[in-house]
Formats: sequence, structure tokens, C-alpha cells
Amino acid sequence: MKHPVTPDGRYFVVRGRLWRMANPVSTRLSEADLVGRLMGARRAVRDAKKAADLEAEATAHRTVDELKQALGDRGAVWWGDGSPDLNRHMAKNTLYADWYAKLARSDHGGL
Repeated sequence: MKHPVTPDGRYFVVRGRLWRMANPVSTRLSEADLVGRLMGARRAVRDAKKAADLEAEATAHRTVDELKQALGDRGAVWWGDGSPDLNRHMAKNTLYADWYAKLARSDHGGL
């Protein structure tokens, strides 16, 4: 498993840090479209930086942020049970600590 996903499907873990998953309610077609647009916006950021065009870079960054929010990766959480947003928190310091500790032990042969 490359990036483990929390049991509730809200986060995936990279180097011990939680990253919010996209909203699973969004349809695959709209998600694919949003992801394609996001990749284009990221390329626009890269190109604007390369061209030293600060205005274009700022516009591209805003577009990236809007698309990340539309996907559910940023902004308001997509779940409605009142659980806090733990995006970018270390898993070991959250309510997922026990799950992550068990996962880490199993990934390292029980060590």
C-alpha cells in the first residue's frame, strides 16, 4: 500500500502526515475534469514562475486553490459529523494515533 488511507476514508498518510482525501461524493467524471483542470493550473503556475510573470502566477495560484476547494482537498471539510479537520497534522498526534501505530508496526514486520 503506497499511501495508507484512514479507516473512515477522510485522509491518506504520507511520511506520517495526514492529507485530506477528495470528496468521495463527487462524480468520477466531474472529479476527472477538476483534476485535469488542476494539473493545467499547476502548469500555469510553473510557466508563470519561469516567465517571472507575477500577475499570471498569482492568478494561477488562485485557480489552483479554487480547484483544490472544489475537489474537497481544501476549504470546508466534506463530512458533516462535526469532526475536526486534521489535514496536515501528524497522524501520531491525532485520533488516528492507535490506527497509525498498528499500521506502522505491521509495515515494519511488527517492530
